[in-house]
Amino acid sequence: MAALKPLLWLLLALLAAPAAPAAEPVSGTVAYSLQRDLTYTPRSWPQALKADVYLPETRGWRPAVLLIHGGGWAQGSGRKGMATIAKGLAERGYVVVNVEYRVLPYWQFPAPLEDLRAAYRMLVRRAADFRVDTNRIAAFGYSAGGHLAALLAATGAEAGVHLRAVVAGGAPADLSRYPKEPVVLSFLGGALDTMPERVVAASPALNIDAKDPPVFLYHGARDEVVPLADAQAYQHALVAAGVRSELYVVRGGDHSRSAMDLGAMLAVLEFLHRELRS
Repeated sequence: MAALKPLLWLLLALLAAPAAPAAEPVSGTVAYSLQRDLTYTPRSWPQALKADVYLPETRGWRPAVLLIHGGGWAQGSGRKGMATIAKGLAERGYVVVNVEYRVLPYWQFPAPLEDLRAAYRMLVRRAADFRVDTNRIAAFGYSAGGHLAALLAATGAEAGVHLRAVVAGGAPADLSRYPKEPVVLSFLGGALDTMPERVVAASPALNIDAKDPPVFLYHGARDEVVPLADAQAYQHALVAAGVRSELYVVRGGDHSRSAMDLGAMLAVLEFLHRELRS
């Protein structure tokens, strides 16, 4: 873990530095305020869930990013694991909602998806408070968080969720590819061959619609947890369905080190700028 610290500090510096004109959402960086531990779920929710909300000190209506942590649909590092990315995005003028969600072993699919829908509804409901343009909301996650971000978009029509763009890194997009993976079995609640409809419902790659928002994927070439082939197949399926999609491959990257790869992060910023600010 200590070896990653220089990379994170370099990432912060790079995110804060002026980028090329085509990729620059705002002029330089901006200050922001942080509202920690905002409860975003209704009182009737099975578990009270919190989010950290980053509010850039800019004028007018701003684009927003719903940020979703990974960790095998378990706690992992939770919101803390996405704080570096949240800070970098806020300094570029994006309202960021860095969320927690219900996790294994106590909660299975579709609980996390329902939580993220609740987070989206909270963001829309409080759009005036946060000065968020509800037509410019994106979801961004890595690993299990990337899976949930993509699934939130792919199933949005049925739940009244309207995302403008999706960023999914290191994401398992087709859960049918993992029939013996313990965490997938736990997430779905049993053997995959006994619940084919549930597998489909939980797989972004199996819920593609031509009306889906643009999807940016990034993935390590040597990802040992989620093979690159999964992302490649997902991206091909998106394009075949008429959904604009890009796949950035982190050369030599494994699963953990690809999460905040510098090249990938710059490509993400360019994508968000193009989709949320054009």
